[in-house]
Amino acid sequence: MIPVTTFKDRKVALFGLGGSGLATAQALVAGGADVVGWDDNPDSVTKAAAAGLSTADLRGVDWSGFAAFVLSPGVPLTHPKPHWTVDLAHQAGVEIIGDVELFVRERRAHAPDCPFIAITGTNGKSTTTALIAHILRESGRDTQLGGNIGTAVLTLDPPKAGRFYVVECSSYQIDLAPTLEATAGILLNLTPDHLDRHGTMQNYANIKERLVAGSDTAIVGVDDSFSTLIADRVERAGTRVVRISRRQVLADGLYAECSRLMRARGGTSSLFTDLAGIQTLRGGHNAQNAAAAIAACLAVGVEEKDIVDGLRSFPGLKHRMQPVGKKGDVVFVNDSKATNADAAAPALSSYDRIYWIAGGLPKEGGIASLTPFFPKIVKAYLIGEAAPAFAATLGEAVRYEISGTLENAVAHAAADAARDEGGPSAVMLSPACASFDQYKNFEVRGDAFVGHVAALEGVTMLI
Repeated sequence: MIPVTTFKDRKVALFGLGGSGLATAQALVAGGADVVGWDDNPDSVTKAAAAGLSTADLRGVDWSGFAAFVLSPGVPLTHPKPHWTVDLAHQAGVEIIGDVELFVRERRAHAPDCPFIAITGTNGKSTTTALIAHILRESGRDTQLGGNIGTAVLTLDPPKAGRFYVVECSSYQIDLAPTLEATAGILLNLTPDHLDRHGTMQNYANIKERLVAGSDTAIVGVDDSFSTLIADRVERAGTRVVRISRRQVLADGLYAECSRLMRARGGTSSLFTDLAGIQTLRGGHNAQNAAAAIAACLAVGVEEKDIVDGLRSFPGLKHRMQPVGKKGDVVFVNDSKATNADAAAPALSSYDRIYWIAGGLPKEGGIASLTPFFPKIVKAYLIGEAAPAFAATLGEAVRYEISGTLENAVAHAAADAARDEGGPSAVMLSPACASFDQYKNFEVRGDAFVGHVAALEGVTMLI
């Protein structure tokens, strides 16, 4: 835990007592703050009180004595309308911050020179974050990994000299971190997302820009117009900018030529490394993720050889294009994190002969957007509530069966792939759907897939 000493002997209001909120409250108390917490969920309030935290309905407390209001990132700050606690904080003139802001203040107070890499973007954040942390750890560095990737940032070990932090930041977290100052800040890309919480695409982009604008080195993907403009603005403001691209040759920065990652300086390019053969970094999207990781690791002083070694040993992000087993020329891929069509596209683009397991609780739009990848699909195995609708979309373009259950789908797909003489193939779970009709969450669904693969005869497990 990181005790939040910067609010020692001061009163702090906190709203949101879920997992990360509870951890934040406990970190504030450990640092000597007087915390009053609340939540709209009575069960969360009861749990916090049982853990020894002071709770009170924030509608009925005196806000004039609060030094800060700590808001859970899952609670609306501005859109579609501010949460009622936000209105109360504004009326009292109390600053509104989140757990990432508390972390950066502790770092600034106790170890301002310890390297801090912050990662954001619409897509690819978690893979890039995990990859950077892996490279740092493999190079022998004391590395802390947290943030939006699933580990609350204040549960990490306290800042100290020589300790490296790799923190994934959502737009919600950035919005609550006004003094975010990373050693290296990464903005991977921007496409419309979370507009219900930010109002417009421009507001969304402005929030993301804050992360790189406050960094010592800004690493920006320039394959979309919003990010390109951000890179230019940040650079004009005096920040060092490293541009990355998966689609265009750059005069300066890191860019991909198929699987080859090129490093350009002053108009001259040289090969940094080739990702060919690294199963966990297949596809153009992962070339961008790897380029960002390389730029960040270089910015914090990692040697080129250590970076290349780390790329080659990367085990992949669990449930995201994760090779989990192999039998002959057939690889079994767990992409259970792909809970909508857009999320499934990277995996489908990365293999040429696919036995595709898809379905679950359908999302709006179905799988129509995946039509360009249908020629890669040898056969589809449909499960869950979405099976009939997916079958209608596939029509005569792709052979399919309605398997019903994941266990059936794995068994049938593996048997069909074993008979395939067309070359290497992938049996892939990339559902393009939520899991809730059959599984508690995508992690449970992914673990079930791995279990069914492990039960197949002759499969060598890779995890």
